Amino acid sequence: MPELPEVETIARQVRARLVGRTIAAVRLHWPGIAARPKGAALARSLVGAAITSVWRRGKFFVIDLTRSGEPAGHLVGHLRMSGRLYIEPSSAHPGPHTRATLALDDGSSLRFVDPRKFGRLWWVADVEEVLGSLGPEPLGSAFTRPWLAAGLRARRRSLKPLLLDQTFVAGLGNIYTDEALHAAGLHPLRSSDSLDPAAAGRLHRAIRRVLQAAIRREGSSFDTFYRTPEGRPGGYQERFLVYGRTGKPCRGCGTAITRLVVAQRGTHICPRCQPRPRGR
Repeated sequence: MPELPEVETIARQVRARLVGRTIAAVRLHWPGIAARPKGAALARSLVGAAITSVWRRGKFFVIDLTRSGEPAGHLVGHLRMSGRLYIEPSSAHPGPHTRATLALDDGSSLRFVDPRKFGRLWWVADVEEVLGSLGPEPLGSAFTRPWLAAGLRARRRSLKPLLLDQTFVAGLGNIYTDEALHAAGLHPLRSSDSLDPAAAGRLHRAIRRVLQAAIRREGSSFDTFYRTPEGRPGGYQERFLVYGRTGKPCRGCGTAITRLVVAQRGTHICPRCQPRPRGR
């Protein structure tokens, strides 16, 4: 699933080609992609609107719209498991997994491609209708070490499920949670309220460093689905410390990486660098 670094990469790469353009036509190749409003109503909400900005919130991308200089709502999208955005000439035939096409006034089109059909699009007047329940951005100013330490103490949950909870912190998924927990030397089953300020500080630093490094390398392509809008695979998978490295030596201590299941998610750890908490 595209996580924060992948969606950030996508937003950055399409921004320059979308801002200032007007949506000339909308085609939903698969009507199920329209989460709100449904089908033709989504297209009517978009056609004729000008794009003023493109940004990311958690794992969502957001396209801000205006009409005659006045706010005209927002197109919000989630790529889910296999979604991808790219821009090509409108004359090009859309691929077999294209679920939506936004034709632009310069002769190009924004395509939403999604082989597994889990991705969704919303048009909303207020982005908080979709994004209001999200926690703070892990690279934003609200995500401080004191905030994280207090948030961990206030909950009694295993670390990995808590970090995957988008209402706690927005944007982390399976890949970068595993990587951050290893970098912080913390087991995914450790109870959040057991972390002292030093451990919370290590986790805070690890989350930010892992995400920043992944963004610099345009995300991770560990399968055939994720490609940047420019068609390139991400490069961070070459730097994975634990994710997908079952049986391979830990880059820090040489111990074989182990795979376990935490909250129904495949999870990768170094048993030596991330000691299992007592009683778990």
